Amino acid sequence: MLTGRGRYVANVSVPGLLQAAFLRSELARGRIVSINTDAARALPGVEGVFTAADLNPMAGPMWATMYGPDAPGPPARPLADGDVRFAGDAVAIVVAQSRAIAKDACDLIELDVEPLDAVVALEEARAGVAVVHPELGTNIAAAVDALDEEGWAAAQARAAHVVTRTFRQARGCNAPMEGRAVLASWDAWTPLLTVWASTQNAHEVRAMCARLVGIPEHQVRVIMGDVGGGFGQKIYVSPDEAAVILASYRLGQPVKWVEDRSENLLAAGHARNDVATASLALDAEGRILAMHVDHLEDVGAFPVGSTSSSVSSVRRLLAGPYKVPEVFYTGRSLYTNTCGRVAYRGPWLMETTIREQLLDHAAREIGMDPIELRRRNVIRRHDQPYTSSSGVVFDFISPDETIEQAAGLIGWDEARAEQERLRAEGRHVGIGMAVFVEPTGIGAGALGTDQATIRIEPTGVVNVYMGTGSTGNSLETTIPQLVAEHLGCALEDVAFHQGDTDSAPWGHGSGGSRAAVVSGGAARAAAIQLRERVARVAAELLEAAPEDLDVAAGVVSVRGVPSRAVSIRDVAHVVHHRPETLAEPIDRALEVAVRYRPVDVYTWSNACHACLCEVDVETGVVSLRRYVVSEDCGVMINPMIVEGQIAGGVAQGIGGALYEHFVYDPNGNPLTATFADYGLPSAVEVPPIEYGHIETPSRLPGGFKGMGEGGAIGSPSAVANAVADALAPLTDGVTSFPLSPGEIVALLQGSARSAVR
Repeated sequence: MLTGRGRYVANVSVPGLLQAAFLRSELARGRIVSINTDAARALPGVEGVFTAADLNPMAGPMWATMYGPDAPGPPARPLADGDVRFAGDAVAIVVAQSRAIAKDACDLIELDVEPLDAVVALEEARAGVAVVHPELGTNIAAAVDALDEEGWAAAQARAAHVVTRTFRQARGCNAPMEGRAVLASWDAWTPLLTVWASTQNAHEVRAMCARLVGIPEHQVRVIMGDVGGGFGQKIYVSPDEAAVILASYRLGQPVKWVEDRSENLLAAGHARNDVATASLALDAEGRILAMHVDHLEDVGAFPVGSTSSSVSSVRRLLAGPYKVPEVFYTGRSLYTNTCGRVAYRGPWLMETTIREQLLDHAAREIGMDPIELRRRNVIRRHDQPYTSSSGVVFDFISPDETIEQAAGLIGWDEARAEQERLRAEGRHVGIGMAVFVEPTGIGAGALGTDQATIRIEPTGVVNVYMGTGSTGNSLETTIPQLVAEHLGCALEDVAFHQGDTDSAPWGHGSGGSRAAVVSGGAARAAAIQLRERVARVAAELLEAAPEDLDVAAGVVSVRGVPSRAVSIRDVAHVVHHRPETLAEPIDRALEVAVRYRPVDVYTWSNACHACLCEVDVETGVVSLRRYVVSEDCGVMINPMIVEGQIAGGVAQGIGGALYEHFVYDPNGNPLTATFADYGLPSAVEVPPIEYGHIETPSRLPGGFKGMGEGGAIGSPSAVANAVADALAPLTDGVTSFPLSPGEIVALLQGSARSAVR
């Protein structure tokens, strides 16, 4: 990819290819009075103009396969039908001989929309000022009630301290390097629908396409090449992509759509827009007695993939790696007239945002260092297995050890001493940390299983086929590493194939921090089975017992007598070309297929992030001086890739804490639909990351854990806590993201405690 040889959807071209563009609503909510496409249809080079009346009746069920047809949510629709429900809602699709012609034709469509009052703020949605989806009759997409007001009152009565804060997490965008992209080609003569997609899950695209156009799955082939990031945005098929597929099916010609950056920011999916009022009850020694949380979460108008709600996960994980006897929680996922919510790297991270910031606020209020408050409450090795108050069982985790390692790496005590010295000079330096546990390798549902098919060819080449899809998580490296290690072949002999539904066994692609645990577990198990078959054939060739053989670096040798050996290539040659030389019965097939599922519903990893920052109180600029991560993801397959995953997540978390905020005005008009307005951190803003590793093997074969989402989960709170610590002498109001320079200056100017001039 660095040398320009990557193959993205934008690089794919087929004979007769047409290009698509969308006409999108400029209003957040309104009734479609009329739409006239005559001028657009008459433009030379236009091959088709389609509205809801043309495509929506064609569309089959659009539910996400993982959730099934009974999943709650608004009825999905390829194009806006009768009304528009967010600014960016696709009203029409134009297919033309070029993208430029298609966009020009969109400008010729006459659209008349009668404005209606939009529901934009979470508080408006909760109050039911208006209903986003009249057919549902409610703005509540999902709800969790685990409140016991009498129990909470009793906890407060026992407490020496009760600390309450309201935290806001800003609306953010996944902002992958490559936006959504799809090329659909329907050949009625084959018949075959071929789809090239920028996706995290090729088999989900295939299943959706089959339902969408009403053909069997074997008549759909989905190919994913290189993908410029997804972070959850590309797990499911969006309505826009469905419209492209339907247009190709109707025209009988290949149609490609590659969205531009504004479309991606405006309509591809949002995340993180949450508000929660949280209270922490502690005894006189700083031990937690209970937590009380009232949480609202925005899922927009058309969340992609069921409701994309995280309230149930937030409730389960609120206590995190701490001993919290009681958690009282109520959560609401609410529809608004904004872009729909999608999964975004650690979609449940509001639990960490609430808990880790609340701990720091509580520590300052009771006069204790935040690290000491964590030490008094953290789950330790001797506490495990530990069952949280929400019923989650934690085992094989090391949060206490990561706290100490991170504190040592960043020099916590030394930083405190330096902080006092610099404050005397008028400089504002702060240190903060965040600790969390990450649920990985889910062992239930579609995410909980994967298959690896491994075949040794006559030449000795080892072909590995999986239903995974790499979107930057380096499966092209880790899966061959696992196969080479456990099969005993040379790494250079392993060829890994993924992302093509015609060759790959069914899999759920990439997402949910599952690659190492589930996909890696399947690859490992298949390699071991195939190694046993190789050993059985080699045993006959070497006149030895299979259990007396070693298989390593592509050679099978008799243990203790290395000169008696054959290569895996020799074994494959005999099996494929000289089968008559082998005795009967013997299983000669040098191909195995293993479908694997982890034994546990969750495999837990954990980490501690620590951040040292300085805040210029005149300008509000936050400078990150140091950033440390202590991670425990079990046995590391490749430490370099582990650190790369951490770095990417940390960069995203820094963006969420300091820069990123997709803004709507009170009427639902988007104000940040370009990178000129929607800020992202660059390499200048992200400091070098220092890593510490603790390896606590899971109880799974191989001892693996996942860790793909952790970097993004811990970093926002670590940064926010460092900023809050820096500003502690001036304000205790650091409770909202992003902590932009303007926000910090406004906060300081509005604080009664502010000493800024």
